[in-house]
Amino acid sequence: MAVTLADVAARARVSAATVSRVLSGNYPVAEATRARVLRAVDELEYVVNGPASALAAATSDLVGVLVNDIADPFFGILAGAAQAELGIGDGRAGEKLAVICNTGGAPERELTYLTLLQRQRAAAVILTGGTVEDAEHTAAVAAKVSRLAASGTRVVLCGRPPIADAVTLAFDHAGGARRLTEHVLALGHRRIGYVAGPAGRTTTTDRLAGHRAALAARGAEGHEGPANERLTVHSSYDRSSGYDAALELLRREPDLTAVVAANDTVALGVCAALRDQGLRIPQDVSVAGFDDLPFSADAVPALTTVRLPLDQTGARAGRLAVGREPQPPGGVATIRADLMVRDSTARPRPGAV
Repeated sequence: MAVTLADVAARARVSAATVSRVLSGNYPVAEATRARVLRAVDELEYVVNGPASALAAATSDLVGVLVNDIADPFFGILAGAAQAELGIGDGRAGEKLAVICNTGGAPERELTYLTLLQRQRAAAVILTGGTVEDAEHTAAVAAKVSRLAASGTRVVLCGRPPIADAVTLAFDHAGGARRLTEHVLALGHRRIGYVAGPAGRTTTTDRLAGHRAALAARGAEGHEGPANERLTVHSSYDRSSGYDAALELLRREPDLTAVVAANDTVALGVCAALRDQGLRIPQDVSVAGFDDLPFSADAVPALTTVRLPLDQTGARAGRLAVGREPQPPGGVATIRADLMVRDSTARPRPGAV
């Protein structure tokens, strides 16, 4: 049953008229009272109703795009490509206003944005990137997506696990990571360090699973059981974390011949750390990344990586959000991740294996 204005008034212990004044913003209300009403609105997930609010009509062309970090090229490319498909500034009918919501990777902020977008009756919501592996948070997001869909908002997931009532464009993180590690193994490397992303996030888990599946299939010596943990370091998805992780891997395994990184930005940090230790890439240590961000081909040496078609996928998410592309069968499409072999990986030097 839909939450009513009276429900909010009862929760906040004020009159319905006071709730209306707070939501309209046109009348003076004591700050303590305003805070109590807004808290009740959040707790009950009340959505301003139909013709009673000019706001609902005014924001029907709003599209929310949720990203973990807009400064990260991964999310910037996805968001930019999605926004370009919303018709901003091209004079077409049906153009939408994109609002970028930067969550900073915080689960509670993600939930808050979804509530705000529901309250604003957004035409669509696009959620990009992975999410935390937490059953309670997953259930909370699923509930909010269900409410958004029930109110007519299209929801598109771009790069995260499927949820009922949403269309999903899922990256094949595990398959791409497996192909990358198979390439490093095929070159002859056996002492391979892995710099994973933050623990407890879906993208990290999927990429690490693909890496370890390749090691297990090849029976890579030194990577069985607990050794997997010894040669794996978790880090944030940034350059400085990659630098620190590489130093830690060298401390654990001084004779390391290859490092596979969680993404290309981390791989740059790994390369910097190796050079500072007097090691050459790839003559002494091969390095590989993931995502194929724009700078990867221009790095020195050019970075072996896994290409995710971020621009095309973001654009597709934008078209799905505004109904300009039919949904994939079953509401889920898996986006292939392709191996890009460049100069940063090579056979280990003689005697190094």
